[in-house]
Amino acid sequence: MGSPLVFGGEPSILDNMNQSNPLPRVLGLWGATAVVVGTVIGSGVFKKASIVSADVPGVGFALLAWVVVGVLTLMGSLVLAEVAIQIPEVGGVYAFLKRSYGRWAGFLWGWVEFWMIRSASIAALATVFSQSLSQVTEITLGEGLSRFGQLGVTLAAIGFVCGVNLVGTRFGASVQVFVTLIKIGSLAVIALIPFLLPLFVEPQVRPSLARLSPAWTGFDLFRFTGALVAVFWAYHGWMNLAPIAGEVKEPQKNLPRSLMIGVFTIILLYVGVNLSYYLVLTTEEITHTEGKPVAGVYMLRLIGSTGAMSISMAIMISVLGSLNGNMLVGPRVLFAMGQDGLAPRKLQQVSAHSQTPRFAILALACWCMILVISVALLANTKDPFDVMTDFAMFGAIAFETMGVASIFILRRRHAHLIPTLPYRCPLYPILPIVYVAAMGFILANMFFNQTQESLTGTAFVLVGLLVYRFVVPKESEKI
Repeated sequence: MGSPLVFGGEPSILDNMNQSNPLPRVLGLWGATAVVVGTVIGSGVFKKASIVSADVPGVGFALLAWVVVGVLTLMGSLVLAEVAIQIPEVGGVYAFLKRSYGRWAGFLWGWVEFWMIRSASIAALATVFSQSLSQVTEITLGEGLSRFGQLGVTLAAIGFVCGVNLVGTRFGASVQVFVTLIKIGSLAVIALIPFLLPLFVEPQVRPSLARLSPAWTGFDLFRFTGALVAVFWAYHGWMNLAPIAGEVKEPQKNLPRSLMIGVFTIILLYVGVNLSYYLVLTTEEITHTEGKPVAGVYMLRLIGSTGAMSISMAIMISVLGSLNGNMLVGPRVLFAMGQDGLAPRKLQQVSAHSQTPRFAILALACWCMILVISVALLANTKDPFDVMTDFAMFGAIAFETMGVASIFILRRRHAHLIPTLPYRCPLYPILPIVYVAAMGFILANMFFNQTQESLTGTAFVLVGLLVYRFVVPKESEKI
């Protein structure tokens, strides 16, 4: 098991936190809130409505799915904020699991993060990029990209962000604010445009409340849970909020406030966007978009090719920013594992010219490309985007829930020091218990709704256990 952060005669958690995390507390309430929103919003809200609509035909239940996942995200964030305060180390979930459960858990997280979560996320984002480009070419040239054309663009997008990160990290730092504004602006336009243009569009495409009926029909608990998995992709990324806890001013006050404001903002945007989809498109039309982003189909119906092309280009910019962020963060876990002896030492090597972990970046990019090609060849009946996001979500839900559950271990381990924390989880232990129970049910249900992806993910975890037992050097057992 991992050793505790503090011992009997050593300084308090706050003293250790200040020593191990020398970064200044520069993020105020609105700065932290911007990080929350910018980290979470990605490609899911533009794309996943079709899966939700297929699983939950009732519009009311479909919109409820977006609210439920938002509430669960808020609960998990409030719990994880305390974990981040107690383990103020680089690596995020990797550090949480390693320190709470032991090095085996840190290794398994890195193993699953590389083979499943991060790589499938990058592959899925690149797929959305190529699908959006295909929609642009269809509008401008009269014909979209072929299947192999989309595959080539997907691989090229991964290669591009790989090259950017091999050169250096300055680009990533310079584009994130711009990309976040594009994301928020695109969602605001999608949500509001039906109410701004009803007098200027043809009667048959005007927003209509009739398309919302019947709102509360076709509910099935297991299919509803499957829809939640799809929605989780849209909210995925909230775990990346934990590392900023040590850089937030007055964390006891600003951290929970920024999390609540940020998540409520995202819920409002997501529900507003999906409500607008249903006001303009029928459930059947949303369900069958033939692999195109729902947002593009929606804008095409509402204001024609100009709107569809504009939103498709906005999606491409948003996705490219998310791709860059994932390619920036993902290799750092491999880098940390290389330093700890839990992965090949070569992964910790830093380029003298660019000061980036080049071998870790190349390893992640290569595996992402292999995954894209494999899914394209094997997934004949299901959109490759949905295959890869379900694959990513299985690993993410399993191990990120372990990260949230680590609060129970840390509370017991540091019981006498908990009152000194600048932030503590509200409603403990009810909040983490409800979150872990809900996520456990969703994970179990994935074996019924996403059986192939779940079994494949389980196999990767079991292989990881064998690798840790028989391949990882024994000296890496030492912390």
